Parts: sequence; C-alpha cells; structure tokens
Amino acid sequence: MQESFLHFLWQFQYFSSQGLQTTDGRQLQVLKPGIYNSDAGPDFTQARIVVGGIEWAGNIEMHLRSSDWQVHRHQQDKAYENVVLHVVWEHNLSVHHPDGTEIPVLILESHTDKNLLSRYQTLLQNMAPIACASQFSAVKNIHRRQALDKALMSRLHTKAIFVKELYQNSQQHWDETAYQVLAHAFGFKINSEPMLSLAQSLPLKLLYKHANSLLQIEALLFGQAGLIPLQSSDTYVEDLRREYLFLKHKYQLNNTTATQWKFLRLRPANFPTLRIAQLAMLIYQKKSLFSSLLSLQKPEEILTLMDITPSAYWQKHYHFGKESNHEGSFGKDSQHNLLINSVVPLLSACAEIKNEHQYIEHAVFLLEQLPAENNKITRLWKSETGLDIRTAFDSQASIELYNHSCCEHRCLSCPIGVSLVKQKTV
Repeated sequence: MQESFLHFLWQFQYFSSQGLQTTDGRQLQVLKPGIYNSDAGPDFTQARIVVGGIEWAGNIEMHLRSSDWQVHRHQQDKAYENVVLHVVWEHNLSVHHPDGTEIPVLILESHTDKNLLSRYQTLLQNMAPIACASQFSAVKNIHRRQALDKALMSRLHTKAIFVKELYQNSQQHWDETAYQVLAHAFGFKINSEPMLSLAQSLPLKLLYKHANSLLQIEALLFGQAGLIPLQSSDTYVEDLRREYLFLKHKYQLNNTTATQWKFLRLRPANFPTLRIAQLAMLIYQKKSLFSSLLSLQKPEEILTLMDITPSAYWQKHYHFGKESNHEGSFGKDSQHNLLINSVVPLLSACAEIKNEHQYIEHAVFLLEQLPAENNKITRLWKSETGLDIRTAFDSQASIELYNHSCCEHRCLSCPIGVSLVKQKTV
C-alpha cells in the first residue's frame, strides 16, 4: 500500500463516518477534510474537525504507520505543530506536540470498505506498463478526458518552469530566452543539452553583432561547439576556422568540446552539425526571435518560420568533409516537434510570468491543431488501451500521464485510476 491511498480516502471521504473515534475513545466528526497539499508540510491544510465535542481547525497528517511520524522527523519540524489529527492505517506509536500533548489519531483500516481496498490493490499490483489497461474499456470518456486535461496542464507547467529558469538566468531577456529554448529544441532530445550549453556559451546579442554575415554566425556556432575540423582541404571549413579564431580572440570565448555531441545511431538528417547550420540560418533570417514566434497565431504560420534551408554547404553535407546531396530542411514531423518543444513552452512561461491566461489558451490551441506524435509511448497507449490519440494535445498529455502516473504507479493521481477504484465492480 502507498500513502496516496490514505490521501485518496481522506480527500474524498471514502470511509464510513459512522462511529468515528480517535484511539483514546473520543468521538470524531469531520466538518471539512481540508485542502490537499502537494508541497512540503502536512498532507491537508485548513481542515476542521470535532474531537470529543471540541472543534479544531488546523492541519491533517497521514501515514501508513503512526511511527512514520518519527521516521520522517516531523517532531523536529515546526510546520507540523498545528496538526490537529494524525490519520493512519496502522497505529503503533503515540506522537505528541512539542508541549507534550498527544495528537489525536484516527485509524482508517477499520472504517474502509474492503472492496475499495481490493480494487486499489488490483491496480497497484499490476506490473503491466499501463496498470489499468485490462480495465480501460470500463472507464467513462469523461474520466479519460479529465486525465488527459490534467496531465497536459501538468506538462505545460513543467515546461514553463524550465523556460522561466532560462528567463531569469538571461536577465529576463525574452529574445535570449527564445534563442536558448529553440537551441534546446533543435537538439531533438538526443543533443538537446549540448545545444543548450552551446547557446548559453554564445549569447544571442553577440551573434546579432554579425547579423549580416551568415558565415560568421556559423563560425561562432560551430567553433563554440568544438566541431570545426583542425585540418581540412575544404575552403568552407578553412573560412570557418579563420573566422572563428579571429572572433574567439576578439570576444575572449571559451569553446565547448566536440566529445559531448552524439552522432551514433542518429539518422544523418538529425546530426547536430546540420541542426547547428539550420539554427544559424534561423538567427540570420530572424532578428527578433521572440516576437517572431509569438506574433504568429496559426500553426501553419509558425511552421513556415520553421521551414529552414541552411547554407549551400549544408545542402550537400551532413557532416564536415562528407558530401551527400539533400535539401537540408526540416521535415513536417520535425517542424511539428519544434513547435511543440519551443513555441508551446514559451507561451506557457509567458502565461505564468505575465499572469495572462491567453498565452496558455494559445498553447493549447496550437496543440489541438497539430497531429499527434508517433512514438513508443503513444503507440503503447493505442495498442494496450485503444485510447484515441488524434492531436498533439492528446499525445503530449498521454506522454505525461505515462511518465508520471503509470511508470510511478501513481494511479490515484490519475482520474482514470480514481474512477476504477471508486466503481462498484472491477
């Protein structure tokens, strides 16, 4: 059993309220269960209860065993001094306030429907990748929709936190933030962190000083990435190296190393060399990244912005010195990926920083207009549960749901799991 089951029982009051008593024999009445607290501190705040005819207002703390109070060192934490009730599954130790008064204890086990517990354990003990898969057909559409809506909002908030950190570290400069978010997205997960490190080592304002020279922008990016070959008979490579050495000395730059870049098992179209060339062209073409991204309202307008053809050399190469004719532009799936992983996070962060809800509405609108991503998680949902995943809204939500509910067996944080535990039959 997990403590989340106790949170579920208390939050929804799914236990018998008849004859409630504390362990010392006093009658107990719950007037208000309180507000669930997902942060540090007691599990429920602002609760109201009546113990032995006296009304109390304060916090509720829950544990599988009452001795967990000491295991978690709550006796040393002032945040727990206003706990008015200790709710447990098993009582094996009395705990006290700093003044020595005993904290009232409610044992939930004797008041809980055993069928409810059985349904919960069925989910918890299921080792399938998606624990509810075999019961999914019994889940009403409204609960499926609630699960996806909740998961998507959680995912957007997580993305916003990432962008807000970049925003603060860039002295609250939106163009610089957009540049770093785009660089991270251009890494397409495998090389996202090296791409972000590259952008952070080479401020956008410095690149804009050379906005009229694509060669110098490329030289700065490839040089900082540590990817320019030390020796080459290629004129383009020699030009890059010459330009970078001059600019490196001029701006006192410290470049990263080539060892962090990943090429193994990547399709050539995803090589970081080509992605850097595409990023260079975007910077060369757009002198105000943030306003360019956020001024466009429709997905097709943003996708046009992402339709980038790199310089002539990178239309014939995936890597330095290895000629291979190709267009060098992003495919549709890659354009969609960039929109999802750059524009949507920027909008989500704007909503939280500026406290303007229209930005999050725009982010959701964009996701609803894009086709669903096709990856191992979305395919798993479709094959195991038949979940209808049509749009990027659905795919982003299902990815979040899988990663943070299914994989962690947090079924009671998901409306689907809650509905299955609550239902009359399994």
